[in-house]
Amino acid sequence: MILFQKIILQRLNQVTAEDLLKYSKQYGISLTRTQAAEVANLMNGKNINIFDDQERLQLLKQVENITSKETANTVNELFKQFTS
Repeated sequence: MILFQKIILQRLNQVTAEDLLKYSKQYGISLTRTQAAEVANLMNGKNINIFDDQERLQLLKQVENITSKETANTVNELFKQFTS
């Protein structure tokens, strides 16, 4: 795995609700503080590999359950930008 991928995965593994709120504003994603906390709890310490299609889609399904289908689709588009 290249260094770039490792940095992204490490950052996602340690993401906080505040980080997610900052990113949501930056990228125009609708996210409440409660949703951000739930998504952060979902991701922290799980070592989810967004570069693996199956793992990314599984995470996005869980994000959709917490937020909305539209939000999950937007997050998927962002992930695709990072992984391409």
